[in-house]
Amino acid sequence: MSPLRFGVPTAAACAVVLAVAGGDATPAAAGDLSRGAAHYRLCAACHGDQGAGDPSRGAPAIAGLPPWYVEAQLKKFRAGQRGYTPGDDTGLQMRPMASALRTDEDVAGVAAYVASLPPTPHPATVTGDAARGQGLFAPCSACHGPDGRGNEALKGPQLAGQADWYLLAQLGKFKSGARGAHKDDATGAQMRAMASTLVDEQAMLDVVAYVRTLAPAGNAK
Repeated sequence: MSPLRFGVPTAAACAVVLAVAGGDATPAAAGDLSRGAAHYRLCAACHGDQGAGDPSRGAPAIAGLPPWYVEAQLKKFRAGQRGYTPGDDTGLQMRPMASALRTDEDVAGVAAYVASLPPTPHPATVTGDAARGQGLFAPCSACHGPDGRGNEALKGPQLAGQADWYLLAQLGKFKSGARGAHKDDATGAQMRAMASTLVDEQAMLDVVAYVRTLAPAGNAK
């Protein structure tokens, strides 16, 4: 599954749109963290100093996201594979922020820094039938894992622990083609096909309600 409103573009964040909170982080070199911390100041305007996100800006929580996922999403924005459709206003704002990271080393540094931030819990903001959502989630588990903790090999990010409003927004974007429709976005295309199997908004709400019951990596449930 893989979705944010940013305010003033000059202050907007560079970080990831995404999806997905938590995850195992690969230890980063001190140089990466230092570089990443410096670049992250731009991101903090929308995603917050600790990467906890800001629903009022449509900015997701990114603290603790695994580096591979953050790096992949930043590169998609930089390459124009995300944030290019009229139906993705937050993605349109995110894209130039990602482009402010001029080198792959800058991207890697931000990804390492984001991964080093401790994830924070999020209050429920949407309601759905978690029991029905469990059944609907079954196909999702192929890439995101039965526990929703993601699978790097399949490029499926962790869903457990992410804010429910963000998950719902991203499902809507995938269904509408505002995300995942670029010809070079293979993983987005896969996700778009899966989101299309959720027939209506209630189905999306139910899946999101079920994901909320899953414990993020490293958390006891």
